[in-house]
Amino acid sequence: MIRPLKTLDECRQIVELEKRVWGYTDAEDVVPAPVLVVSIKRGGVLLGAFDSSDTMIGFVYSIPGWKNGTPTQWSHMLGVLPDARAAGLGRQLKLAQREATLAMGIELIEWTYDPLQAFNAHLNFVKLGTVVEDYEENIYGESSSPLHRGSPTDRFVAEWHLRAPHVERRINAAGALVRDASVGSAPVVNPSKPGAWLEPVEGELAHESRRVLVEVPVGFSDIQLQAPDLALEWRMTTRRIFQSYFGRGYRAVDFFLSREARRGQYLLAQR
Repeated sequence: MIRPLKTLDECRQIVELEKRVWGYTDAEDVVPAPVLVVSIKRGGVLLGAFDSSDTMIGFVYSIPGWKNGTPTQWSHMLGVLPDARAAGLGRQLKLAQREATLAMGIELIEWTYDPLQAFNAHLNFVKLGTVVEDYEENIYGESSSPLHRGSPTDRFVAEWHLRAPHVERRINAAGALVRDASVGSAPVVNPSKPGAWLEPVEGELAHESRRVLVEVPVGFSDIQLQAPDLALEWRMTTRRIFQSYFGRGYRAVDFFLSREARRGQYLLAQR
């Protein structure tokens, strides 16, 4: 069950979930309970997911904002305990957040996420229908989370236009998506090298195709923990690629996940 959270005690449960989901050890990384309480009293959205024993197993949290004079929700955190992820709880929380936001008369939610996290990209693009045109370097600085440690906290800014037709198609899709056949001819600008982990290449920074594919590895969190130098190499090479193409008028519009090949590919298209 997913329901709005309103009490200080519920907010304290969120703080404990933050620590469990991300492994935070530094108090500066955690959004404290009093801040959660105040923000939901002034237009924020805080939803909790509970199991059959009424134990909180996930949450989503956003705060009100403005973008170019338009009201938005800025989704700061989506956290789900590992055992609950396979059932698609993250998507369910985002859809509940969408409904709560639309009920406020707001049609845009934004959030940041690590572009090297392939499963997050799959959720954001394939299941929800986001687009991305902004890349932020090291936006959160150093983090105490083992999931973020060892490389700069570079992030995509995901834009979720809640009433856009492509968003409606994605969230209502019952089976495999039918994509434009021309997507298959898009060149991969940075085909990775095989190894114990996929290895990055510098890539072609000035391709002129209308659509291009940018490759990222599956399992980046494991790479950060077990091969931090390789993780940093992935971060810096993909940073150059994304910044180059975004700077030339491209944006990320789709994502293709291949678990067997241990890779994902972003589809970038000219605006």
